[in-house]
Amino acid sequence: MDRQQILDLYTWRPAICLRCPSKGIVDTTIVGVVHPRDDGEWEVRACRNCVVQMEDIRREEAARSGSEYAPGHLGEVLR
Repeated sequence: MDRQQILDLYTWRPAICLRCPSKGIVDTTIVGVVHPRDDGEWEVRACRNCVVQMEDIRREEAARSGSEYAPGHLGEVLR
């Protein structure tokens, strides 16, 4: 898959990226959820460039471990 095909697997909205907050508000997608004690649920979001980098990391880890890689599942555990 190319970069755009991977990005198209996600839903985007303006927010602050967890990996590059200095960019300010940019298009982001949910890559996880945290549950702080006594503070409900918080979305962890990443921008397009960071999502591509994170997908590359997942693909490389899957190849090393012999796991199957399928893009579009950031925040899920590899099996």
